[in-house]
Amino acid sequence: MWPKIFTILVVLQSSFLLHGLAQTGPPRPNPTITRIRPRPSLIPPGIKLMPRRPNNDPGPLANRARILFITQELKRNITYDPLGYTKTWVGDNYCLFKGFFCDVVPDLNITGLSSIDFSGARFGGPFLNFYRFIRNLPDIAIFHANSNNFTGVVNRNINKLRFLYELDLSNNKFLGGFPGYVLGANKLAFLDFRFNTYNGSVPYRLFNIDTDVLFINNNGFAGRIPQATFGNTPALYITLAGNKFTGPIPPTIGRAWRTLREVLFLRNRLSGCLPFEIGYLVKATVFDANSNILTGPIPQSLGCLFSLEILNLANNQFYGAIPESLCRLPDVYNITLSNNYFTQIGPQCRKLVTAQRLHVQGNCLPGFRLQKTAAQCAAFFSKPRSCPRANTFNYVPCTLPSAADKVVVTSVEDMVPPSPRSYAALERPHPHH
Repeated sequence: MWPKIFTILVVLQSSFLLHGLAQTGPPRPNPTITRIRPRPSLIPPGIKLMPRRPNNDPGPLANRARILFITQELKRNITYDPLGYTKTWVGDNYCLFKGFFCDVVPDLNITGLSSIDFSGARFGGPFLNFYRFIRNLPDIAIFHANSNNFTGVVNRNINKLRFLYELDLSNNKFLGGFPGYVLGANKLAFLDFRFNTYNGSVPYRLFNIDTDVLFINNNGFAGRIPQATFGNTPALYITLAGNKFTGPIPPTIGRAWRTLREVLFLRNRLSGCLPFEIGYLVKATVFDANSNILTGPIPQSLGCLFSLEILNLANNQFYGAIPESLCRLPDVYNITLSNNYFTQIGPQCRKLVTAQRLHVQGNCLPGFRLQKTAAQCAAFFSKPRSCPRANTFNYVPCTLPSAADKVVVTSVEDMVPPSPRSYAALERPHPHH
């Protein structure tokens, strides 16, 4: 039974040019927005800042009355404070308050409130209004408040926080549509909204902001990822996982080739075929799109991901041949293609299976253990399968090593495991103890 089915599958795959001649394809595209690097300093030109003063002797404090007023208002609204933050919020020196951090305000050259860290405080109360609090902290640069019960809408005046560049509101009680006014805070380099109950589509401007870290996983965001702007993001780390995004991965992702290191699409409802433009991401170390409804063959261009360490395309509907060039990548530590419908695997990829660096169980590969049944594979391929832009699956926008070159395959046990940063964002922040 298997030989007959295997012959049918090979014939079906021929229409996708899996074994055609490689083509160079178009040159790498660029974002439609120009970024300034290194980022402009927060300190105005020509200003010599005074030395930082000790917290118990800060001198004149910027916006002292305003900050003390809003802090006492928040204190009255907090009815649960297991770690004792609010009992320290006494007196007129906010630099001594737990969770408050002071530094020299660049354009005032006096001490002010530069940072809030309420992460894991587990504040409780009937209505802890984040926006009302932060809008009265005019000099704030960093606001971290994961694992609390903050809620409320974010209004337009957040763009008046001239130094705000890190905002972590993960694991709170925010809901409704994406808080679009946050995008007016144009210095944000770190934005973390994961583990809330936001829903609806994300604004196209989200991927135009000049941020290094963009974590919006584990919400209820839906609809398509904005194609026109997705590749404009300068983010190094992006997590869109655990939402309800639909449609294809935007081909514009290739524009992010100068910056993108890790991107997580897993556990959404993405469909369609992979764009060959993924192969432009020469700095990407992690690409994870497992547990979607993606299909088609793997583009040959993925053999150009020379920095790749982790690739996970498991639990989708991919089929065809596993590209040999993918298995020749120099730094790849783990490729997971389980639970798809792949039918062909070459000698280099077989070596990676033996080395436990390529995982292919649950496919349609003759001679391998733990594969789908012949009936399951036949049922899948009995329906027409096609992808738009079929000619692009042979685009190879780089120079690949010669197939004649010998590649030493190291066992996974003899490799140093990579240390990706974005996977930690998939874990709900835990309260500090």
